[in-house]
Formats: sequence, C-alpha cells, structure tokens
Amino acid sequence: MAATASSYSITMRLYTAPDHSVVGAVATTIAHNGGVVTAIDVAESRHDRLTVDVTCSASDATHSQELVTAVSGVEGVTVHKVSDRTFLLHLGGKISVESKVPLRTRDDLSMAYTPGVGRVSMAIHDNPEDVRKLTIKGNSVAVVTDGSAVLGLGNIGPGAAMPVMEGKAALFKRFADIDAWPICLASQDTDEIVKAVEMIAPGFGGINLEDIAAPRCFEIEARLRESLDIPVFHDDQHGTAIVVLAALTNALRCVDKQLTDVRIVVSGAGAAGTAIVTLLLAAGAEDVVVVDRDGALCGGDASLSTAHTELAAATNPRKAAGSLQDVLVDADVFIGVSAPGILDPQWIPTMAPKPVVFALANPDPEVDPAEADKHAAVVASGRSDYPNQINNVLAFPGVFRGLLDAGASEVTVDMLLRAAQAIADTVKPEELHPSFIIPSVFHPDVTKRVAAAISGREG
Repeated sequence: MAATASSYSITMRLYTAPDHSVVGAVATTIAHNGGVVTAIDVAESRHDRLTVDVTCSASDATHSQELVTAVSGVEGVTVHKVSDRTFLLHLGGKISVESKVPLRTRDDLSMAYTPGVGRVSMAIHDNPEDVRKLTIKGNSVAVVTDGSAVLGLGNIGPGAAMPVMEGKAALFKRFADIDAWPICLASQDTDEIVKAVEMIAPGFGGINLEDIAAPRCFEIEARLRESLDIPVFHDDQHGTAIVVLAALTNALRCVDKQLTDVRIVVSGAGAAGTAIVTLLLAAGAEDVVVVDRDGALCGGDASLSTAHTELAAATNPRKAAGSLQDVLVDADVFIGVSAPGILDPQWIPTMAPKPVVFALANPDPEVDPAEADKHAAVVASGRSDYPNQINNVLAFPGVFRGLLDAGASEVTVDMLLRAAQAIADTVKPEELHPSFIIPSVFHPDVTKRVAAAISGREG
C-alpha cells in the first residue's frame, strides 16, 4: 500500500450502535485497509445511537473509497456522509480582500473615498513615482497563467488553474506578507497574453508568470521584461532553478565535490530544465548534458527546435550522445524535471562515486526516492513525504519581497545566484546532512534572507 497523504484526507460521519467498542472496530478496520486515522470525535451520543466523525488519510482517491466501503461493512455502522477535506478547504476560494482602514464614520469615508481620495489621485498624477507609496502597487503581485501547464496536470485551462493560482497568492501572503492576485487568462495566444499583462501592469509591483507551457513561456517572459518597468519572474523557471542550485550547493558539500568539477545530467529541456541549466552555468558548472525524450542534446543537430538549439550550444562540451542511460555513466549529478519513472534505479550505480540524484517530476518523480536512496549519496525530490523537498516556496516569496522592497524594475541573474546562496546558507554547517540539504519552507529566516539577498540590503 502506498503512503497516505493529507491531500487525500476524508471525514466520515457515522451512525453507530450505542457501543463505543464499535468505534474501536472502525479504527481497526481503517488501519487494516491501509488508512491512517487522524481524529475520532463523538458528535452526538444518544441512548439508541452514536454520531461519530472519523477523519483518516488515504493514499489516493480510489483508496479513500475503499476505506469508506470497508467501514460500511463494520457491523452496527452506517456511513451517513463523507467529506473530502481538501475540497472543503477550497470551498468559496482560499483568499479574500480585506480593508486595511476603518470605514465606520462619514469622516472615514470622506478620506478613504470621495472627496479625499481625489487629492491623493492628483498627487500621483503630479508625481507618478508616489503610486508605490500611496497605493497597494508597492506590495502587490499579479500571478498570471493561461492554464496551459498546470502542475503535472497539463493544459487544463484557466478555470481549472484558478485553485493553484489562489494557493500561490495565499503563499505570498503567508510567507512574505505580499498581496497577490490570481489572473487567469482565457487565451493561449502569446500576443494576447503579453498585451493583457501589459494592460494590467500599472496596478502591480511585479508579475509572477505561472504554469504557462514552453516554449511560449520563454517569449512571453522576454517580451514582458522588455516592455514593463516592473520585475517579471517566471516561477516555473527561475524559482525552481534557485532552489535546485541551493540544494545542489549543499549536496555537493555533503559529498565533498565542487560545482566546477562535476558532470551533471539534466533530464527535461522545458521551462524548468532550461532555467536550471542556465543558472548552473552562471554559477560555474562546466559539464552539463541535457537529455530530452530523444536523447542528449548536442550542438550541430539540425533537427532541434530553436530553444533546444540554443540550449545544446551552451551545454554538452564533451559531445556526449545517446539515451539517458548512456549519458548517466560516470555522471556525478542527475537532475530530473521531466517525467515519472524514466530513471531505472539500477542505472545509479553506473554514475560516479557518491552520486547526487534530484528526481523532481511531480507528483510522481523520475525514480522512487526510496529506491534511489539505496544507491545515491544524496537524494532530493519534489515530494513532501521524503527528506530534501525541492519546493519553490523557498524562493518566490523572498524574491518578490526583496524586489518590492527595493522598488526593482527587473530580475537579474546575479539576484538569482544570491538568492540560491542565501537559501543554501540557511542550513548551518552543523545541520548539514545528506537527508537535510535544504531548509524547511517554514524556517523563519528563509524569506528574510532571500529578500535581503535580492534587495542588496542587510537582512
């Protein structure tokens, strides 16, 4: 049975016989069927029946239904209602707008709105730079998507992307006290997306591009960076790259290797893979080979797309050719941002001594981390149920906090490198271990250290 997860947590309201031993039988049945009971509450006790709420975690939606069926079979139990706790959390959305000023009296209204607000509008008209101080612009970010590459779910559209963008906005608020707004666009046309973002940009201090498919995302980002006077950050690219570089910095410390000396194989030549490679090269990596579904990218291959041609030209100095299995031989590092199950655990022993494996495809990684751990010195994944989770939440709140605090107009490679170093250095030398190369997203110092690194101010 696969491990249970809180994202598949359900609450069953049960009517049972007025015998508390029945409740014990329910708990035993859930455990016997691979579930984990996290709470049991007696909601009502009567002489003829008990009303009991049982909350438990399953491994997936099918397993949840299996648990319900198993509990229904317990003698003296009727399943009255089943609630999926993840869906309950999303009911009505996860974010809201609240006023920061009191609106209790006529005087309050006259200052917050007309006629007093007119004075503030004219002050901004006379001095446009004051818009950051006198409006929400100085602390606001637009989280923009077209719904074309949402998580690992693919092209599911802007409406289905909304819960993810809401979640992103909630993370901005929780970790950096930034007001972020989900902007889900009903177009997957590059020109229309660029124009739409340009038109809404005056209301925001930064743009966070999210879940836009490659290669379209590259052109959108490049054009917006050129046309806007506020920073544009593509989290699927640059946020991922920052955290990967931070984790790799500490992983190499664990195995006593230098970035300039190691051979790195990156599986995946999309948005994340391209950004990771670009940042690794900027950090000093010299031997990086990128592999896509057709094998290693190599300069001079006329069949490659424009984006892949540029990537091939910057990588693979040894002209390595072949499949992932071929180029993995004697490599020090594997970084996967591609597809589940493409790395056979038995290939890892063919790598250089003390190999590092980052299997980051979500929700199912390139190799089972538990299997990789049998052969690799350091293993990381995108999953929260294994050590060393590579999570963008470590980067983007602090990045935007620093950008907004500095009133920055762009994001530079140097900023990204400093942010990665700040995350890596959050793990103290005495804490560093193959199972602890990256801090928790809840570490109290991560956001402020990244923000300070981005803004250039002391944290």
